[in-house]
Amino acid sequence: EGLHQAIEAKEGVKVQAATQTYATITLQNYFRMYHKLAGMTGTAETEAEEFFKIYGMDVVVIPTNKPVARKDLDDLVFRTRREKYNAVIEKIKEYHKKGQPVLVGTTTVEVSETLSRLLKREGIPHNVLNARRDRAKEESLIVAEAGQKGAVTIATNMAGRGTDIKLGPGVKELGGLAIIGTERHESRRIDLQLRGRSGRQGDPGESQFYVSLEDDLMRLFGSDRVARVMDRLKLEEGAVITHPWVNKSIERAQKKVEQNNFAIRKRQLEYDDVLNAQRAVIYDRRMHALKGERLRGDLQDMLRKVVEHIVQKHYDEGNLDEMREELLRTLALDFDIDREEFVRLGEDGVIEKVFQAAIDFYERKRNVLAEPFYEGMRRIQESDQENKPERVYVDFTDGKRIMRAVVRVEDALRTRGQEVNDALERVAMLTFIDMYWTEHLRNLDELKEGIGLRAFGQRDPLIEYKMEAFKLFTQLIENIDNDVVSFVFRAGPLVDGQQVRRGRPTQQRRLDPRRAQSSHITRDSYGVGGSAGSAAERDPTAAKKPVVVEERVGRNDPCPCGSGKKYKHCHGRA
Repeated sequence: EGLHQAIEAKEGVKVQAATQTYATITLQNYFRMYHKLAGMTGTAETEAEEFFKIYGMDVVVIPTNKPVARKDLDDLVFRTRREKYNAVIEKIKEYHKKGQPVLVGTTTVEVSETLSRLLKREGIPHNVLNARRDRAKEESLIVAEAGQKGAVTIATNMAGRGTDIKLGPGVKELGGLAIIGTERHESRRIDLQLRGRSGRQGDPGESQFYVSLEDDLMRLFGSDRVARVMDRLKLEEGAVITHPWVNKSIERAQKKVEQNNFAIRKRQLEYDDVLNAQRAVIYDRRMHALKGERLRGDLQDMLRKVVEHIVQKHYDEGNLDEMREELLRTLALDFDIDREEFVRLGEDGVIEKVFQAAIDFYERKRNVLAEPFYEGMRRIQESDQENKPERVYVDFTDGKRIMRAVVRVEDALRTRGQEVNDALERVAMLTFIDMYWTEHLRNLDELKEGIGLRAFGQRDPLIEYKMEAFKLFTQLIENIDNDVVSFVFRAGPLVDGQQVRRGRPTQQRRLDPRRAQSSHITRDSYGVGGSAGSAAERDPTAAKKPVVVEERVGRNDPCPCGSGKKYKHCHGRA
């Protein structure tokens, strides 16, 4: 929170606003979106279990083109790092003296620079390959020379990985490229990648790792047993032990780390699977809006949910007037029904009647918008002006927000102006989905940060996360449904005769939530009007009345009732 801005302030550059995540996905779920997955690597066998459990993929080992002639020697174990580094320097001097090239692998840039200083002290020429940006241009040249006679190269595991190091003249006779690992990595794959830089295509070579009990891996997982053996043997400083069971002990330590890391990745994936199911629903809706294929169907489903919510909220208590007022406020629908019919129809009957009335009203509204728009497009097309526009931009407002819809002139003429309604539905759907989805992602991040504390209450954080995330998602869908339906039902072209303009499109504009306005709207000023006796049908100029606005409480502001909750979670629900 604010870390990026703090760094910008420290470095004296312009401090920008905090970024907002619009979409997020784990690498595992990203790859699982593909119907077919395949890959090739020289070190997949150690991760075969994870490939199968996460992706359902089998790992098949393909034999090498030529038999591997490299000698992989047992690890050398020292008590301290200082003893280990001294032994590494002595071994490098031995290789360098007879002219055999040597590649020294390190885990960090700091270790590579430490070894470089020790080699300079001994007067041994060498190259350092540690993926630092200021030396990036030299890397390819350094790798090319690493197999030459007498070459000494220090490299981190990130630098030059997977590079085929060519052996120079006479190097094969000296034993090929020698690999010295200064520390065992947490993953066996990285160790195998380091060994694999030598002995390619049947060339000779050798590899050996130098390990100390002060190394991170040994200190955390494997040093106790080895230390007891060294104490029992009363080994002096600089003494080394080497034995196959030492290698097995180190491999067991690596397996523990790999299993722990796999468990972390798997747990992260289980959390993301919750979001993945929600992501699929939202992305489907968004794709329908982009393609326009099922947009009307989605809109009708959303309308039915909104109608059901309004009727169910008021029917049991018999609040007919409150129901009619909310229908007018939300859908601009003047629903005419007396109390006797309200009771006789029952809840389901009222829902069906309101839903059908809303459908009929919306079809009339679409025609009211389409007819004059079609005439305007036809006049533009039939005019003698040059450079006739291919598309026009139409600004719509419901009194609180302004959205700009893009309409192709050709499509508008083909559909007799109905394309303007399709464009309005499309832009409303995309705008509200994007707005609420980004807010939902932020809420899920906050939820994930604190959900682990529920383990102290003997509750599984993952199950708790699923339950809370489902509640948030239900609220997300409800917010999208309400706002999309309300906007397309209430919105009309922007006033002042500027409904259709040619020019560059702008981003959707939404008023600041702290200054968001609520409209003093009567039945005659809901966008393009009410139902059977709508304002637009009674008075064509009704849609162009300006909207009088005033301050209201923002969705994320504290509720004025004093409950301490956000307004959207308290009285804002109504």
